[in-house]
Amino acid sequence: MVRLNRLVATVAAAVVVAAGLAVAGPTGAASAAVTPTGVDISWPQCGKAVPTGQAFAIVGVNADLGNTTNPCLAEQLSWAGQSVGGSAQPKTQLYVLFANPGLQASVWPKSNTYKGTAPANRFGKCGTKGGAKQLTLACSFMYGYARGYDDVTARGIARPSAYRWWLDVETGLSYQSSTAQNRAAMEGMVSGLKAGGVRTIGIYSTASQWKTIAGTVSSSSTLHGRSNWIALGKSTITKARQACSGTPLSGGTIAMTQIETAFGSSTIDRDVSCT
Repeated sequence: MVRLNRLVATVAAAVVVAAGLAVAGPTGAASAAVTPTGVDISWPQCGKAVPTGQAFAIVGVNADLGNTTNPCLAEQLSWAGQSVGGSAQPKTQLYVLFANPGLQASVWPKSNTYKGTAPANRFGKCGTKGGAKQLTLACSFMYGYARGYDDVTARGIARPSAYRWWLDVETGLSYQSSTAQNRAAMEGMVSGLKAGGVRTIGIYSTASQWKTIAGTVSSSSTLHGRSNWIALGKSTITKARQACSGTPLSGGTIAMTQIETAFGSSTIDRDVSCT
């Protein structure tokens, strides 16, 4: 993923260039031909070698920040569309970056309206005090709403409802020391994604990062009960399968686990379906 596997070195092997994306056949024991694993990629893989023959694929919508667009999104979606199947996972999925920079944001909300729409905000009214921006739960919700809505409507995604979307929650991204503020922003992102037409939204993180950023999620939160995609870092497919029976992040179920594996002279993220 963006922070867990931030940079991928150029693979020093012959590759075929198609649609501006370098592709290479699956290698090693983690090959999709042997085990039906998925692969996730994003902007760090622009122009770099990526596997083929994956069972399913997850593509990052953003570049390095939550308010940016992956410059290779179209090419990577085309690559993802060539996934071969063989698992219970949808062949093509998307992930977006969670962020809550608070008052340090280049644009921080001052009302409960974004692009002419006022979504239901259970945290109350976002406003200003003496003309100054306020770091309130209601405003964090609206910040998240704006990011989620833009991810669906402003990044060039056709038919957003056709995909399962994941909310990427990592400590390498901006977040507040208050877990309540972060949860409000995440709920806002969920609301914004739904307003843009997304139907299925899960959560990607690790147990420790989720605890740091989100803390405890109540059953009344729209984050509760969502499918989980758990990152394990450098590991094995066997351990990835074992992690499927771990403790979910927010009362949901673990749908996938992710490991970092060797790929040529570099690494790539592979994903194991728990279903």
